[in-house]
Amino acid sequence: MSDLDEIPESDRIEGAPHPRKTPVLFGQDVAVATFLEGFNQNRLHHSWLITGPKGTGKATLAWNIARFLLASDNDAGMLKASTADTLHIPPDDPVFRRVAALAEPGIFLCRRPWDEKKKRLKTAITVDEVRKLKSFFTLSAADGGWRIAIVDAADEMNTSAENALLKVLEEPPAKTVIMLISHQPAKLLPTIRSRCRELRCSPLSPDALGKVMDQAGFPDSNNDALNALSGGSAGECIDLLANDGLEIYQNILSLLSTAPRMNRPRIIALGEKCAGKGAEGRYDMTVRLLMLALSRLALSGAKGRGEIVLNGEAELAARLSANPYQAREWATLVQELTARIAHARAVNLDPAQVILDTFFSIDATAGRASLLSA
Repeated sequence: MSDLDEIPESDRIEGAPHPRKTPVLFGQDVAVATFLEGFNQNRLHHSWLITGPKGTGKATLAWNIARFLLASDNDAGMLKASTADTLHIPPDDPVFRRVAALAEPGIFLCRRPWDEKKKRLKTAITVDEVRKLKSFFTLSAADGGWRIAIVDAADEMNTSAENALLKVLEEPPAKTVIMLISHQPAKLLPTIRSRCRELRCSPLSPDALGKVMDQAGFPDSNNDALNALSGGSAGECIDLLANDGLEIYQNILSLLSTAPRMNRPRIIALGEKCAGKGAEGRYDMTVRLLMLALSRLALSGAKGRGEIVLNGEAELAARLSANPYQAREWATLVQELTARIAHARAVNLDPAQVILDTFFSIDATAGRASLLSA
């Protein structure tokens, strides 16, 4: 086993292939067309900010672009004669194989590094990693071809790393492309954002999501429930499948259906499954789905209708969020609980107690909402 196989990759969703090994990009035709327009007109920007929700194909787009640019050096004569209309490079192409093996000298990957002392990934992209990127750009490509850097994810840079990257963006070398993958671009320095052209990846349609999941090794996982709960994110879909997300969501709906006066032993049982070593993923999933259930409840009352997909949602909305007044109670609660749960994480409170306290707040809100029924 190689060192690369032994060390976790911070830019890969657990259980799915790394984006550099993903051959086909689905559902992002607009972003692809935007990039190819600049390439075909010989007006390619040197820095790109690839944005959008997690799991929608941002990294896959970046690696598709990288392979395309490297292959374009080999096929320069052909591309001069006709405009390119696709980024796709077949898996049997030498460029694809080198990129998949991280053996392509024209690409530099900047991501959270491995901490050898603590035997874990560092929590941020450090300034040392960005300095390596800068050194990579100071070297001339042996064949005069493209030099490409991918930062995944740019949101994970610390302040020193951001400032170091800004200097690279201010004076980029010739024939270089920097791609910053960002889930939350508003957190980046405004000066970084201003020096990049944005490529926006949208949430995946049900059809595109199904194709992405098939390619990632999850066949027959395209259904209405997963589509709704994932928000068009393949990454979220994989997480839902890995952590029993559909079962947890149905359990949450079942508990909410008894509010007010929810069953305390059932709440305790739900919380206990989120506590202890190895339950971090289940705790994160439970909290996310709980907030999603409440948000969908609020949306149903605010719009007079909701995206009713799973059993129990329609009945719950009709009873507790049938008008804007009830919806306001739930929207306010979501804001309060989001802040409270973030604080609980920061001070390392017991997950089981956090779940219990959260449901107590939900039960109290359900009581108030019941009084506001039409």
